[in-house]
Amino acid sequence: MQSVRFCILGAGPAGLAFAATLHAAGERSVIILEKENVPGGLCRSEEVDGGPVDIGGGHFLDVRKSKVLEFLFKYMPREEWAEYHRISTIRLRGLEVEHPLEGNIWQLPLDAQVDFLESIAQAGCVRGEPQPEGFDDWIRWKLGQRITEEYMLPYNRKIWSMPLSELGTYWLYKLPSVSFRETLQGCLQRQSTGALPAHGTFLYPKKFGYGEVWRRIGAALGDHLHLNAPLESIDITNRLVNGKFHYEHLITTIPWPTVAKHSLHPLPDSVESAIRQLKYVGVDIDYHADNLKSKAHWTYEPDEQKSYHRLLLRHNFATGCRGYWTETNCIRAQTHGSYWHRNDFAYPINTLCKPSHVATLTNWAKDQNITPLGRWGTWEHLNSDVAVEQAVQAADAALKRQ
Repeated sequence: MQSVRFCILGAGPAGLAFAATLHAAGERSVIILEKENVPGGLCRSEEVDGGPVDIGGGHFLDVRKSKVLEFLFKYMPREEWAEYHRISTIRLRGLEVEHPLEGNIWQLPLDAQVDFLESIAQAGCVRGEPQPEGFDDWIRWKLGQRITEEYMLPYNRKIWSMPLSELGTYWLYKLPSVSFRETLQGCLQRQSTGALPAHGTFLYPKKFGYGEVWRRIGAALGDHLHLNAPLESIDITNRLVNGKFHYEHLITTIPWPTVAKHSLHPLPDSVESAIRQLKYVGVDIDYHADNLKSKAHWTYEPDEQKSYHRLLLRHNFATGCRGYWTETNCIRAQTHGSYWHRNDFAYPINTLCKPSHVATLTNWAKDQNITPLGRWGTWEHLNSDVAVEQAVQAADAALKRQ
């Protein structure tokens, strides 16, 4: 039996950042348990065909959070990262149009521009209509009928593979914000308008995949990091993990269904019900050796005749590498590339009732001295920089309570 102050489940960005912050402050009574043989979670990378493939899909380091950069540069200095100004595109009407679509209508032929402008001009938000609550209706209200039907609905049907009527709208603040005025001005001036919410400028390692920085953080933790150590049992009443680690504080970054599956005692009915109703999707990553004729770093594919929803063009962001990989919802997967990897837990789904379920879990966890962190602890589609920021803040707060 080993007693520790902090037991962390999962060595993804959030778990690693929490542990590393404790470690840097001199706290040594901490362990982090990871089921895989390398740390990084969804941000792990594999060496494939002479270069990296990020097994969780597309992961890049946003440059806007200076404290996150300062934290990560301690392990992988700035000079080891290449900087890019994001080029992401959407395949539409046989063309590639830069993202966001409403900010780049001018890249379409003139008659298509007129079609889309007319549609956007009739959108509910432009006409001053009340904001609807349903996902389908909200998209039409915000972007107009054409963008909704040709891009947003088919793309979201592909990535979520579920009825879109079950999605909420509370998460749509993540969409780029482009007004009708900006769209019209962009068409007249033939230039992109609007602001990207994330990764407008991003960093990617010059010689490695994105997983390298997480591998280095794991190495710095030494024997505080236990690899090949999946959650086997958790006794929340007696604060015992895998029958041998007794903890004061539990930090969970792993999916809640995994926690529930291995609990030695029944969880409260409200908690079990909340966990059962959390929805998620799995994603297959498929590598292909061809170089595509595109300047994009990644491309969105709304065509429902194609199984994948996104392409990551490695030859445009991984120095000296060729090829690309695709992301496909596991349910839609048909064939696989020369290398492929399945992530059973890839994206939390923002269902209508998710906020109430997460609140139930968060409130119960607080009473049990459990801190949920990261994408799966909070059941939120966090980018890695946000996950790190929240984890560092949580670790700092924990240290102050000691």
